[in-house]
Amino acid sequence: MNSAAPVVDTEPIAMMRSIIGRIATGPELSKDISREEACAGMRFILEGQVDPVQAGIFLIALRMKRETDDENRGVLQAIRDVTHSVTAAVDEVLDIADPYDGFNRTLPASPFLPAVLAACGVAAVSHGVESMGPKYGVTHRQVLRAGGAPVDLSVEDAAARLGDPACGWAYLDQRAFCPKLHRLAALRTLIVKRPAITTVEVLTGPLRGRSRTHLVTGYVHKPYPRKYALLARDAGFDSALLVRGVEGGVVPSLRQSGKAFYYHARGDEQPLDFNPADWGIEQELRAPPIPGASDAGSIPSDTAAIAQAAAAAGFEAMRGAPGATRDALVCAGALCLWHLRRRDSLAAAAQAVREVLDNGEALARFQR
Repeated sequence: MNSAAPVVDTEPIAMMRSIIGRIATGPELSKDISREEACAGMRFILEGQVDPVQAGIFLIALRMKRETDDENRGVLQAIRDVTHSVTAAVDEVLDIADPYDGFNRTLPASPFLPAVLAACGVAAVSHGVESMGPKYGVTHRQVLRAGGAPVDLSVEDAAARLGDPACGWAYLDQRAFCPKLHRLAALRTLIVKRPAITTVEVLTGPLRGRSRTHLVTGYVHKPYPRKYALLARDAGFDSALLVRGVEGGVVPSLRQSGKAFYYHARGDEQPLDFNPADWGIEQELRAPPIPGASDAGSIPSDTAAIAQAAAAAGFEAMRGAPGATRDALVCAGALCLWHLRRRDSLAAAAQAVREVLDNGEALARFQR
């Protein structure tokens, strides 16, 4: 495809017509657009300055021709420009970014990870939505609400929780930190396919640390570590940990060797190979199973019931009970502590997580 970077026209209708005319002309003739044009086009959509049909074509056409790095950067910048972000009263913040469309094949443990890490001395935040396509799976919001945690905090209130030495964790909903993006949920449902928004929205970073902000997110497909590292640096994350996780989340498979990539000080990403068995995790399951979903083709659709089951499993793990949810928290928590250099080995990091699960500190943090 040919690159094109004409002068940006500030008139929304004319500019969007120009952009669509170039990106939506088939697999061989479609042209890439500049970062500035992608940013402007996405901003017009967020501000409601173009017709919804044009908005859908813009997102679908970018997806069908495959977004370039500059196009992804532009879309992310437009979203960040309308995101309400706050610096918390802590030096460092860990931003945990699971897929916004949730989980529908495994029972998620990661909604409890911020509280567990807070018990280990790491201020941590997760964020998401109630429900999102294409999976419409169980989300952090659903599980945390089922567990009695606050899920409708303002950005300022969430920042205060991170700065509270007795708490140190929070969940933020996209409705609170980026309402203009949240209003596009219906449009995203109609276009069905994953738009660039799905790739970049986890990188908005609504809560920041006074000195450093770190990202941990997951991926499935091989091209994504490079993409996420590029975007994370662009979004100002001082470090990033990119885990090949179950269903694209931050928790890797518990029963086999794993893969991750990371960078520090906004440098180049480096590979990390690991085996949870080396940290004392011996599991036959790759992830906590959904009750009633033992058959590969049988996936329950009752997300409320799955969220309740995930909340119950999380509480059991935070009370020291053995099982796949506990192992998932140990595994993901160990990776985070090691990445943040809070422990000098993954085995020591895993032991630190076990201690706060067993002594009740993780549960106390969650309940505060």
